[in-house]
Amino acid sequence: MTLVEPVRGDSEVDFGRRVRILRFADDRINGRIGVRPVLVCAILVLLSLVVSVFALGTGDVSIPPAEVLRAVFSDAPRFTEVVVMEWRFPRVVLALLLGGALGVSGAIFQSLTRNPLGSPDIIGFDTGAYTGALIVILTVSGGYYQTGAGALIGGICTAAVVYLLAFKRGVQGFRLIIVGIAVSAVLASINTWLIIKADLADAMAAAVWAAGSLNGSSWAQVGPVVVVLMVIAPILTVVAGRLPMLELGDDAAKALGIRAEPTRLILIVLGVALTAMVTASAGPISFISLAAPQLVRRLTKTAGVALIPSAVMGAFLLVLSDWAAQRLFAPTQLPVGVVTVSIGGAYFVWLLAREGRKQ
Repeated sequence: MTLVEPVRGDSEVDFGRRVRILRFADDRINGRIGVRPVLVCAILVLLSLVVSVFALGTGDVSIPPAEVLRAVFSDAPRFTEVVVMEWRFPRVVLALLLGGALGVSGAIFQSLTRNPLGSPDIIGFDTGAYTGALIVILTVSGGYYQTGAGALIGGICTAAVVYLLAFKRGVQGFRLIIVGIAVSAVLASINTWLIIKADLADAMAAAVWAAGSLNGSSWAQVGPVVVVLMVIAPILTVVAGRLPMLELGDDAAKALGIRAEPTRLILIVLGVALTAMVTASAGPISFISLAAPQLVRRLTKTAGVALIPSAVMGAFLLVLSDWAAQRLFAPTQLPVGVVTVSIGGAYFVWLLAREGRKQ
């Protein structure tokens, strides 16, 4: 493996930007990776692990970091193992997995729309997933798996409606965002009406769940999330390489041998499935999918939106937000969605102002 810094006349260029790359080749591997994205991902992974250790050790029962590591990797007193591995570890694992899923979903839609506002929570797919889950909760008092199925169906139906309404000789990013915002507003009204008409106990449970919370997470919730990610990951690995080609436009993608609309549809379904999975597991968690791809793009200084760095950033943001939700007003625990909305709202205002100055 060698480190290469391109020079004028014989350079590797990322959409016009010079990049320092890692080039590796042997009989089985041949490729290149930007050094800066690798370093950013490594730092984010390290920070996520540090936050995870503190999250596992803080609470009503405080455990030093050394004891937390002993409980995770070796033998520790039985009480410490119960607190760390059974009470707290599922929540941390779920935060990392769901944050990564939100980061990837946001990266997919921002790449497809070629717009930093093109995330599932802005377009309305998580609102549709919430509608599906809400119908199951209020009408049949469904359990975890029924609610998950409802969220998935609601998200996919919403994506289908948005896709069909935005389709006009193909789907353009700006049209998809505008239609998605309109559909999201309608669904938000439907969700409010459903809660108003529901019994008080069901309405309160639905309202708490709607805030997006990891409180009470257990290994029973982690298992289905892992299964869904194991199904989605191989498919996404196959089609993810076509995203940069779609960013060049449909004509350029077709010239490169990519069937633009079928590929775009597959990516939309995968992104919606990730969003629906998060909604089913923890309720709608806003702004992670909006902020993660853009933050990591600025850190890596790449022209396009990358999936793996977005996943790492999403995992870090959600595990950090969840830890803050637990500790800011301890012993009262906030839903993590309250923290992400507060942080994301400020970021959203900054992003809108920044985009407005470009006009």
